[in-house]
Amino acid sequence: MSETATSEVLADAHLHRLGDVRLGLLRLHKTLLEMERIDYEKVFGGVTAGELLQLVINHAQFSWLRMISALVVEIDEVLNDDEPATMDDFEQLIGQARLLLTSPENEEFRTKYQAALQREPAVVMAHSAVMQMLPKDQ
Repeated sequence: MSETATSEVLADAHLHRLGDVRLGLLRLHKTLLEMERIDYEKVFGGVTAGELLQLVINHAQFSWLRMISALVVEIDEVLNDDEPATMDDFEQLIGQARLLLTSPENEEFRTKYQAALQREPAVVMAHSAVMQMLPKDQ
């Protein structure tokens, strides 16, 4: 049975790249989360790790970060699925990452992410690291 190029099982190099993108997104998320935590604490005072987790899950100030979390979860699901990941999976996830970090459709995410890039050099560095892992021909 002949398979198309996009439905073939993902090569190890692509699986490794997808794992690297996942790690890069986690680093970016951590950097953005730290920035939001500092802003929150300026207004409301210090928070514990447990309180921060609850804020990330429930507080509106942190809600925009859930888009990155959701993408990481999608990558995890593909990498840990019983079925082998395909080139379709790879292209779809890489495309989602590129769109999220360059032209997000969500207005709140776009506004807050652009502001973070303007304000925080660590965000620029984390963003750049992820973008370098995303093939431009997707």
